[in-house]
Amino acid sequence: MSLSAPNTPDARLAALGLSLPAAAAPVANYLPFTRSGDLLFVSGQLPVGANGLDPAHKGKLGAAISLETGQAAARQAALNVLAQARAATGDLAKLRAIRIGGYVNSTPDFANVPQVVNGASDLFAAVLGENGKHARFAVGVAQLPLDAAVEIEGIFEILP
Repeated sequence: MSLSAPNTPDARLAALGLSLPAAAAPVANYLPFTRSGDLLFVSGQLPVGANGLDPAHKGKLGAAISLETGQAAARQAALNVLAQARAATGDLAKLRAIRIGGYVNSTPDFANVPQVVNGASDLFAAVLGENGKHARFAVGVAQLPLDAAVEIEGIFEILP
C-alpha cells in the first residue's frame, strides 16, 4: 500500500495540522475581498490571534522579533488570506494564486524581508499545491496596523 500526498486543499490543511480561522470582519471602511471577473483580490491580512482582533505577533523584525517568529506571523496572516478566499468562493480548490504581497514591519537595516514572506509563500504552496505557486513582492515598512509584524495580501484566479 502506497501513501500518497493529500490532494485537496482541505486535506493538505488537515495533514499540516492546521485549520482556517473565521474570516475576519474589516476594521475600517474597506472590503475584506472583492472580485473582478475571474480574479479575487483579498485585502491585507494581519497575523491575528485566536480572538480575531489582536495580532498574535507584534513588533519589528530586526529588533525584538526573530526571523522565525516573522515567518510564523507570515504563515498566520496567509491562513487569514485563505480564510477570506474561502469566504468569497466557498472552496479553496477553486483558487490559483496569482500574486501575493508581503509587508514586513522592520528596522531600516533588516535585510531578510524576503525570507520572512517565505512563511506565507510556503503555506500557499503547501495548501494549494501547484495552484499555490505565485508571483510576489516583499517589502519592509516602518509600521503596520496594530504594530503587527507582517501583513499579507493576495490575488487569486477563480477556477471553473
